[in-house]
Amino acid sequence: MQIKEQNISPIKQRILTFADTLGISKRNFYATIGVSRGTLESKTGITEDVMAKFIATYPQVSIEWLLTGIGHMIKPSLTESNQTIEYAESHRIDIPTRPRIPFNAAAGALSVVIDTVTEAECERLPLIPTLPEYDFTIQIKGDSMMPDFHSGDEVACRFINEASFIQWGLPHVLDTAQGVVLKSIYQDEDNIICKSFNPRYPDFKIPKEEILHIAIVVGFIRQS
Repeated sequence: MQIKEQNISPIKQRILTFADTLGISKRNFYATIGVSRGTLESKTGITEDVMAKFIATYPQVSIEWLLTGIGHMIKPSLTESNQTIEYAESHRIDIPTRPRIPFNAAAGALSVVIDTVTEAECERLPLIPTLPEYDFTIQIKGDSMMPDFHSGDEVACRFINEASFIQWGLPHVLDTAQGVVLKSIYQDEDNIICKSFNPRYPDFKIPKEEILHIAIVVGFIRQS
């Protein structure tokens, strides 16, 4: 019967490799960490106690390298670590984002908004460069704007600051005292008429005084 020879533990091999870099005798090395010569040179595994003694004596050794052999034998110094962090920060690429307003466009009626939501509380999504300039996105729920907009479409919107810039008859997002709604809008004296594309949903009016913000829809993304 052929007996398979057991090889020395890879961790032991790496400890001995490190010892060779110290410029001291193996005897002194073993004495420093408090183990016998046979403990590290025998073809057996290594105990947690021996590893703990070695790590406590030579904390500069990288744990990742010791366990896996990956990376550098010695941990980078604090100065080197700081330089690495500074380099990473100076070369950081900032990805432009836009907030996703956490309101659902109403399916034929106004959504009730309970909490006031600030931009800091919004989820931010990477800017979609293929769309015209926009300030935020909002995800549609329901079928009131079918067939042009489907439930789940991510609609990009740009705020309108002047009433004279409103493009009547086009889809807009209205931020009202009662909630947020996406509809095609039409002027009606002191009110705004909201129309759905889906004929199953009736028109309704919102008093202009109840409208906090208006944003025009400039594009959308549809999940395939």
